[in-house]
Formats: sequence, C-alpha cells, structure tokens
Amino acid sequence: MAIDTINLAFEDDLIKQIDKIADTASITRTQIIYNSVKMYIKDRQRLQEIYTYGKSIAEKNNFTEEDVFEEIKKYRNNK
Repeated sequence: MAIDTINLAFEDDLIKQIDKIADTASITRTQIIYNSVKMYIKDRQRLQEIYTYGKSIAEKNNFTEEDVFEEIKKYRNNK
C-alpha cells in the first residue's frame, strides 16, 4: 500500500489535546490522527448504510418523511 504524506494545521488547543492523549496512550500524534480519520470514515460509511436501508424500507412501505418523524416521536413518547 502506498503512503502519502500530508501537512495539517490545527489550532493550538487541539494540538494540546492530541498531545495529552498521545502521552497518556503512549502513541504518536500521527497514530491518533490516522486512527481518528479511519474511525470517522467507518462511521460515515455505517451511517450511509443505515440511511440507505431506511430509505429502501420507506420506499417499499410508501412512508413519507413526516411518517418517519411521527413514528420516532411515538417511540420516544412510549419510553
């Protein structure tokens, strides 16, 4: 796998937070940022899968956006 190098700019406060985590976990800034980006991408892909699944169910059952919001509201009120 090819590896490309990129330069990033962060606010000082964020760098301090990254450094604190790096020190506590005994890992590098690069590892923190690399792992964070991988988790972000994985989360976005999972959310897209959930959205796509929900959309297909809605289309099969002729649900409107309003129907979905009402079902969510009912569910939350019954908790």
